[in-house]
Amino acid sequence: MRSARPSALLAGWASSFWGMLTLRLLGVIAIVAVLSVLIFSMMHLVPGDLVRNLLGLRPASPETIAAIREQYRLDDPLWVQYGAWLGNALSGDFGTSIRYQTPVATAIGSRVGLTAALCGLAMLIAVVTAIPLGVLAAVRARRPVDQLVTGFSVVGLSAPAFVVSLVLLTVFAYYLPIFPVYGGGSTPLDQLYHLVLPAIALATGLGAILMRLTRAAMIEALASDYVTFARSRGLSGMRVLAIALRNSAIPISTAAGLVLTYVIGGTILVETAFALPGLGLMLQDAVLFKDIALVQALVLLIAVVIALITVVIDLLYAVLDPRIRTRKANA
Repeated sequence: MRSARPSALLAGWASSFWGMLTLRLLGVIAIVAVLSVLIFSMMHLVPGDLVRNLLGLRPASPETIAAIREQYRLDDPLWVQYGAWLGNALSGDFGTSIRYQTPVATAIGSRVGLTAALCGLAMLIAVVTAIPLGVLAAVRARRPVDQLVTGFSVVGLSAPAFVVSLVLLTVFAYYLPIFPVYGGGSTPLDQLYHLVLPAIALATGLGAILMRLTRAAMIEALASDYVTFARSRGLSGMRVLAIALRNSAIPISTAAGLVLTYVIGGTILVETAFALPGLGLMLQDAVLFKDIALVQALVLLIAVVIALITVVIDLLYAVLDPRIRTRKANA
């Protein structure tokens, strides 16, 4: 018996679950590599003088300016600067932030906790409100409850997070001074108190998207043959609803993953509106200050997180639907 050709073995491995996962991770590395080149190049095209940003309005001698340019290697060709940055980054050194005069890893580490808490709280609010409302709208499709929930979702989709933030600040921080106007808090409990309004502002649009996708998935599931068969067997309404929700888990989880990627990008506007000292506000300041090392690290961090979320969604597919694992294993 002839052994399988290497190309056939490679194709079989690529079609397996772990092969697919490995290829996805290699794709993440390739995307990050391309983004690093693009971001590094684009930041050098941004108008502004890095030396002038550092000196401000203070007078400086030509020797001082030359020393600054030598320190940050501004006179080297662009590809030499990128090569030096890449070599240091691969060893864990992402450079020094020009804006904060601290290592980039230290600057990001001081802010990442607040942004992670904001994203997590916003995602939690969106999930615990949108999925039940989406299920309720699907069960009561084309009835007043469905129309009311759908109307709220349209408002949530139409209102940008920045506008929602201003409305919440005006109502619940100015006219009804229940929540603070700005800042991130000092203790964990105080931080949670400061994050309530920003998380609601961020979760409004996310919940609207998730609710509509949940409603569509549940309507399709409730009209399927297996639900009709389950009802004919005399199963209770809650049992039938649980079966339909379980079979709708894949499109709902996909929607949740897509929404989570939007959360990460939407934090910039929300953090700006509430003056939260998180990564979003830091990225805005770094771009304005032309802090190349900090912008490079922040954008790559966001890209890696978003790419890894898509990989986790693929893993979630296999957990929720064993047929995917079986199909991959038998391919």
